[in-house]
Amino acid sequence: MLSVGVGPLSLSIGHLLIVLAFVVALIVGALTGRKQKTPISGSLADIFLVAMIGSRIGFVVRYFEHYQGDWLGMIDIRDGGFDPVTGLIVALVFAGYLMWRRANIRRALGTAVAAGMITWGFTTGVITLINQQTQGLPEVALTDLNEQPVSLADISRGQPVVVNLWATWCPPCIREMPVLEEAQQRYPGINFVFANQGEHPETIRKFLSEQNLHLDHVLSDRPGSFGRVVGSQGLPTTLFYNAEGNLVDTHMGELSRASLARSLERFDSGFLPSSPSKELTSR
Repeated sequence: MLSVGVGPLSLSIGHLLIVLAFVVALIVGALTGRKQKTPISGSLADIFLVAMIGSRIGFVVRYFEHYQGDWLGMIDIRDGGFDPVTGLIVALVFAGYLMWRRANIRRALGTAVAAGMITWGFTTGVITLINQQTQGLPEVALTDLNEQPVSLADISRGQPVVVNLWATWCPPCIREMPVLEEAQQRYPGINFVFANQGEHPETIRKFLSEQNLHLDHVLSDRPGSFGRVVGSQGLPTTLFYNAEGNLVDTHMGELSRASLARSLERFDSGFLPSSPSKELTSR
């Protein structure tokens, strides 16, 4: 499962696990702090906020070249660009600082932070292990825009495949299309597949013409089977399959050049240009 529907919203599993870890930390902190009469919910919220900011800064610094010419994109967190290692380090350093400055909350805050970290690490590890067991490209009935059957295995031909689940009514899908169109030209060793969810081929053709998009492998999945098979509850969702057909990464939500570059790093370097970043940012 890649995402969970919450009313009209859809949350990725990764984001949901972060929220779960924060909730666990709040509960443990409340129980521990109540015994010592030292509320720490505000301190935990501060740690969470600082960690998220640090995680975003770490991501932007790491993929800075992909943000050149798009300075507002650095603060546009809709692309899901966060560096978890940086966020973890920042959280631990800031938590240590708070415990050093406020001796009365050390035990409660330390216990709560440890509980949150353990929850996040364990659940993330389990989900990662489950995803790694996913073998082979999904066998889903897809058609081209002439309504002829198409197999993902035939498109792959021993190359990595990026499958983008999208729809014409989805604003973030529309915003990320130029990024994916550009990428399919810059990464010839990777097959980009655009699997439209639930719409008629004529609707898709009209959309591509109006947006002046030139995309390879635009397919129709009118029943929306692909999303159900992979456990995606929202659009856009992008899945990254290596040359062996194994799922190596997923991204729910809008892709930026930077977040796409991060996911493509999961592929063997032999399928990537020697310096894709310079080519992408020069356009």
